[in-house]
Parts: sequence; C-alpha cells; structure tokens
Amino acid sequence: MKYLLILIPFISFAQVDVPDQYWINDSDFENKINEKQAFGDDNNLPVVVEFWAKFNEANCFAEWSKLENAIYYRVNIAEAPEAKKKYRVRMAPTIILFKDGIKETVWKAGLDLELPTTIEEIQESINEVNKASKF
Repeated sequence: MKYLLILIPFISFAQVDVPDQYWINDSDFENKINEKQAFGDDNNLPVVVEFWAKFNEANCFAEWSKLENAIYYRVNIAEAPEAKKKYRVRMAPTIILFKDGIKETVWKAGLDLELPTTIEEIQESINEVNKASKF
C-alpha cells in the first residue's frame, strides 16, 4: 500500500505532459494566435492558449488533447511577460480562446489556483465560436 501512495503523484503529472511543439512564448505568441491553417480563411480553427506556471503545475489544464476543432498551445508565464501583460493574466492557469487573433473567452483560476471550468464548457465555447464564424 505504501508503494501505491508514492506512485500517485507521478501518475497525475504524467497526464499533463505537453509535447514541445505546443509550447509558445513571447517570440511566437502573436503569430500562433493569428495562424492561418491550410484549410483557407473560412475554416480557421480557434486557438486555445493556456497560461501555465511551474509553481502551479498540479492545477494545469490536463485534458487539452480532448479538445476538438481547435488548436492548443501552452505558455509558461515566466517566458512570456509581454503576452501575460497584454492579456492581463494574473493567475495560472488562465485559458484564453482566440479566433483570428481576437480574444473571445477567458477562464481564470481562482484564489485556490484551480481552474473553475470543465472540458465540456471549453468545448462548448469552441463550438460556438466555430459556428459564429461561419456566418
């Protein structure tokens, strides 16, 4: 039993690993949120950006790979002070949904440093932005 308790923290952190290609910083932030996909202007996917902090990695957005019809990026707030300031990020995690470079929706961690939203709520906002952009 004591071995199981030792493994629990490692199991939970293994679920939040984000491949290198999904990390952005100040040098490529604006390019990524304005990125045009190969599908043409009418089919540009919204971009979901998570502002992340090492000190609160236990509360990071762990379900990013479940998002559909959107592009996900993670930003280390220590490596993106300009983006952090521009988008008034005060807590980590903070998730911002962009469409064509325009901020559409923001979800911010509370004082408990936990994100008060679900994958379903984020996906619903993605779906709404996609639907609205087709008109």
